[in-house]
This record gives sequence, structure tokens and C-alpha cells, in this order.
Amino acid sequence: MAESLFWALVAAFLLGCLAVAAASLDGALGARGRGAGNLAGGWSAPLAETARLMRQRRRTLVAADVLLWRTGGAALLVAALLKVAVVPVDGWALADLAVGLVWFNAMDVTVWAAVWLTGWGANSAHALIGGYRFLAQGLAYELPLMFALTAPAVAAGSLRLAEVEAAQRGGAWFVLWMPVAFAVYCLGVVAFSVWGPLSVAAGVDLAGGVLAELSGVDRLLVLAGRYALLATGAAFAVPMFLGGADGPLLPGWAWFALKTLLLLAVLVALKRRLPVLRPDRFVEVGWLVLLPAVLLQVLVVSVVAVWRY
Repeated sequence: MAESLFWALVAAFLLGCLAVAAASLDGALGARGRGAGNLAGGWSAPLAETARLMRQRRRTLVAADVLLWRTGGAALLVAALLKVAVVPVDGWALADLAVGLVWFNAMDVTVWAAVWLTGWGANSAHALIGGYRFLAQGLAYELPLMFALTAPAVAAGSLRLAEVEAAQRGGAWFVLWMPVAFAVYCLGVVAFSVWGPLSVAAGVDLAGGVLAELSGVDRLLVLAGRYALLATGAAFAVPMFLGGADGPLLPGWAWFALKTLLLLAVLVALKRRLPVLRPDRFVEVGWLVLLPAVLLQVLVVSVVAVWRY
């Protein structure tokens, strides 16, 4: 029991480091957009923002459902921790589940509930509309994401992440012949992190949407949860599509960290490279483009798997 608790704390610490790295890079990119003189401060922005929010008082709203409101805010971070529990790092995982892929997808559904509760519990129009926007967006990304996760599972013949990773040894990384599934997966990560082009639930046109009424520790938890979800998505992609710890010269854990950080940097950069998509437009693209494309990808993978075995 004590050993399991120790490794759980280690996993939480590593996830926290990845989330801080994502926040620091986001701050640096934002500072560069405002001027080179702010670059150094951009890297330290997460620490300054954390200190500011820790000192700030929690906002009190009339007739808010405080229990649901604060449960939703904290649940994002919890969902990220539960997702990363099944990710193998150089052969080791906190929870090496036989249905690791199903577990990851199930935790994604808890993100739906968390964002919705954050919007609903505040009893505020802006927050509530933000929650509805996320649900509309979720209807468009969740099914393509599920089939994107199915493709590596079919190729490896297993739902266990360690076996999916082992099937890619020798350089046969799934990203090379499952590019559509990988792209749809990355889009799903951006979506469940309420990030970049799919951050409409926290849109500025809604005064922050689900974030509109959050302050102090409540806001800090939601922001930390978003960065943690983004980091978890990048880490999960490594054994799923990028060969896991496979690579020359460097030890396996170093390759895992390098791949995770590189993908995380790309996902963070998307925030300022792509415009925010309207929910109705994204739903149309999700159902008419993404879903057929990823289903075709799964069909190709299935044919290859049958031919191989």
C-alpha cells in the first residue's frame, strides 16, 4: 500500500512538472507576442499567476450550487491524474490495466461532467452557456476520438497500453501509417483540454464562459486542470502512436520524456496559431469529415491486421 502511494505521488509530481512546462511555454509565447522585453517574465508567469490566485478571495455568487461548482473545477485535475495512471514509461505504469485504452476514454467522459458542472454550478448565464458549448463540442469530437484510439488497439490486438507500445518496436511507429487517427487524437486532446481552437467554452465573447465567475483557488484548480489534461494527452500519445520508449542511443525514459515534451510544445503553440472554431461549424466538421475519415483509417488498419496475422 505504501509503495503504491509513493508511486502515485511520483506520477502526480511528474504530471505536475509537465503541466508547469506547458504553462511556462504558453506564458513565453504570449510574452513574445507582446514584445521581446516580456519574454523572461513569460516563462515565470505560471508562478506569478499561482501566487496571485492563492492570495485572491473566492467569489461568492447568489444561489450558486457551491458543491457542484467546486467539484467540477477540481474534477479536471483529478481526471488528468486518473488518465496518466495507465501510461507506461519505459515498461512501468502506475496501473497496467488490461483495458487501459477504455479507461482513458472513460476518464475523458468525466471531463464532460466536470466542465458542465463548472458552468452549471455557478448559476451564471455566461458560465452556463460555456458549459452548453462544451457539450455541443463534445458531441463532435468524442466519437472520432474513440475510433482514433481504436486503430492502434486493432493493430496491436490489445487494449493494454504496454502491448500497444511493444507492437511499435523497431521503428514501426503507428503515427507513420495511422496519420489520420493521430491527427484526430491530437484534436481530441485539444478539445477535452478546452484549449486553442476548441476553447470556445471559455471564450472571450462570453467573458470567459465557464471561467467567468471563477476566482482564487477555484480558478487556479481549473487552469491547472486544463494544463494537466493537455500534458496527459501528450504523454498518452507516446505509447499509442510514437513508439513509446523506442529510440536509439538514449535510455527509454529519456525518449519518452523527449517525445512528450515535443508534442506538448506543438499543442501549446496551437493556441496562438489557429482561430477558435464556432461549435456549430466544428460539429459539422466532426460528423461529416472527421468521423468518416477516422472510420476509413480503422478499416485500413483492420485489413492490414488481418493480412498480417
